[in-house]
Amino acid sequence: MKIVRRGALPVGGDSGLAEIRSRALGEPRPVQKRGETRREDIWPGFVEKVLSFVDVDSIRPLRVVVDAANGMAGVMLPPVLERLPQLDVVRCFFEPDGTFPNHEPNPLLPENREFIVARTREEGAGLGVAFDGDGDRCFFVDDSGQFVPGDFVTALLAEIMLEREPGAKVIYDVRASRAVPETIERAGGVPLVNRVGHAFIKQRMRKEGAAFGGEVSAHYYFRDFSQADSGVIPFLLMAELLSRRGKALSELLAPFRERFFLTGEINTPVADVPLKLQELKERYAGEGGRISHLDGLSVDFDDWHFNVRPSNTEPLLRLNLEALAQGLMEEKRDEVLALIRG
Repeated sequence: MKIVRRGALPVGGDSGLAEIRSRALGEPRPVQKRGETRREDIWPGFVEKVLSFVDVDSIRPLRVVVDAANGMAGVMLPPVLERLPQLDVVRCFFEPDGTFPNHEPNPLLPENREFIVARTREEGAGLGVAFDGDGDRCFFVDDSGQFVPGDFVTALLAEIMLEREPGAKVIYDVRASRAVPETIERAGGVPLVNRVGHAFIKQRMRKEGAAFGGEVSAHYYFRDFSQADSGVIPFLLMAELLSRRGKALSELLAPFRERFFLTGEINTPVADVPLKLQELKERYAGEGGRISHLDGLSVDFDDWHFNVRPSNTEPLLRLNLEALAQGLMEEKRDEVLALIRG
């Protein structure tokens, strides 16, 4: 559940959520004015809003496998798909079920995307789409059955948004592949790196007037959607992109996959998080790495870089590392992990 203020302003850990928690745990307070509740049918307005991001008539026939994970996407998508008869959609797990009988609704974990990968290949589909439980994130599988990292999706979506608004600002998070800022700059946009987290991204988007924001975790934010994240809008934009470019998704991703090699996020339990971050900083600053503390520790070299962030809830360090060659990525991944675990 996300809590927002009037105008969809985010409420996060340092912008009111702690106070809400304190009040919830405290004694009930009398109120002078009783609130009101009302029920509204939001679906017609929602459908029109998300479809306004694409030219529906430009979307060509495409076979798509959609895994709604027995979550909210199974409710949100049907009225949208009714307006897109040209899409041949294989609907999987559209029935809402809070026990999530088929798999956990978190495609960020590899075991939860085994189904969408296998079914996309089995159906010979041009696109596979998997949603999380509340439908605010969507994850893609290309026509070859390969999972698409959120970094690469962010880069593609940024291109789309910059075609519509040249020179716009785009927010991305500290974990992201270099593919993201490079693509934004090449498309004539202004890349702005930011802390991880929906509240921080939304606040920065409002401050900067950014048109779009994307996180590695597959949260994609749109200024014209109240700076909020959406799983449905990226799905529509991707279908439109494939139609306009006339290429398979695997073809569009090839330039990224040939140059950028990612570890994905690797979590490691650590007894003393601050001490370990200091050790990593000293080691790599001594080797000439460029250091940033925007969010955790980021270290940047010409041909590789990494970010290590502490978990907010557990004694963990989260590593994301990228290199410009597969062998170098594996070498540096093992090196940094040995330091973290040592």
